[in-house]
Amino acid sequence: MTTEAEDQQRDFVKEWRDPAYNCFSSGHKFCRNVCPVMQVTQNENHSPTAFHANIVAMEQGALTVADVAEDYVHCTQCGACELRCPNTLMAGEFYRARTRTVDVVKAMRALAVDSGIEQPNWKRWVEATVDRKNEPVLDVPVAQENVANWAGGLGLGVGGDTVLFVDCEAAFYRTTLPRAVAQILQKGGVEFGLMQEQWCCGGPAAEMGYVARSREFAEHNVADWRSIGASRIITLDPHDYITFTEDYPKYFGDEYEFEIVHITELVAELIREGKLSLTVPIGRVATYHDPCRLNKRKGIHKSPREILRAIPGLDFRDVDHVTQWSYCSGAGGGLSIERPEITAAISGQRLDRAAALDVDLLVSACVWSERPLAAAGEAHDIEVRDLMELVAESAGLEVTAVTT
Repeated sequence: MTTEAEDQQRDFVKEWRDPAYNCFSSGHKFCRNVCPVMQVTQNENHSPTAFHANIVAMEQGALTVADVAEDYVHCTQCGACELRCPNTLMAGEFYRARTRTVDVVKAMRALAVDSGIEQPNWKRWVEATVDRKNEPVLDVPVAQENVANWAGGLGLGVGGDTVLFVDCEAAFYRTTLPRAVAQILQKGGVEFGLMQEQWCCGGPAAEMGYVARSREFAEHNVADWRSIGASRIITLDPHDYITFTEDYPKYFGDEYEFEIVHITELVAELIREGKLSLTVPIGRVATYHDPCRLNKRKGIHKSPREILRAIPGLDFRDVDHVTQWSYCSGAGGGLSIERPEITAAISGQRLDRAAALDVDLLVSACVWSERPLAAAGEAHDIEVRDLMELVAESAGLEVTAVTT
């Protein structure tokens, strides 16, 4: 008679063996060249190829989840390996197929958690998130009753067809960002409200393997959206965007009826239609950091560049989105929580590349990436700012932070 853990591993292998063999049997290892973790650690156990090969070995009885669970910590879930894989490049357009390394990593982490194998920092982070209903953002106190304090004085109501969802990092730590976004939307004539009681999106918990916890957050947020009559959700953070467009549909199936919009797409549309004018010059030399979840995983790379080119006075030195497949901040996938030293090294490499362009400003559209990028930017005297903060400045809006 098999144990429950053995049954779980057998079911896992059965589900993921085909994607694993597609990678393992091809023999190509181009993914190493674009993997941000591999660029730092140079450890074959951290390679996308190894993440698939382990499943082949598990099917043969040579490995168990306990043998490899820690290796799967070393992934930001950026998706670069999937794009660079010949299985995606050569077959993807015809068969609509794509190598599924991100899904494999998430599934292996979930198997580890279900098998009682937990990473200590992730475990503490998720427990604190469950307790506070929001992530324990570093350096600031987090409490559910303060989740909307960032909106003080802006006259925002609750509910309506369109709702602005503000991620934990922005709501508690980078309050200038949601305030900038809210004022931009108001100036552009967009009617929107807030949730009655916003909880964490649940995406980080799912990325770390705590799927049941993630679903608890999803069920609360979706119930809140429905209770206030929302049908369109505006997101600031690419991590929220990918959670709402990939995880939530899996949880709710055909009953998930919401349109999810990332703020860069909406603001580019407002500028294009003449509803938002950028008239204040910004005399900086800037380049753009493509957030992994926008560029590599969702294909959103045109709208941020369209916005940057609309800002008067800005010397924008672009690096195309394909070159940036190998660029990353290292902040995603829980890596910054469990392996902060690797995140710092990845961000350091990203700022080295920015410095080579002789810029004084690195612009991002992902609040989670901006903290490690800003720390790395100090060595190069390069400031890191969010795209929406630049838009607000060029639109003549005064944005001030608030204490949460």
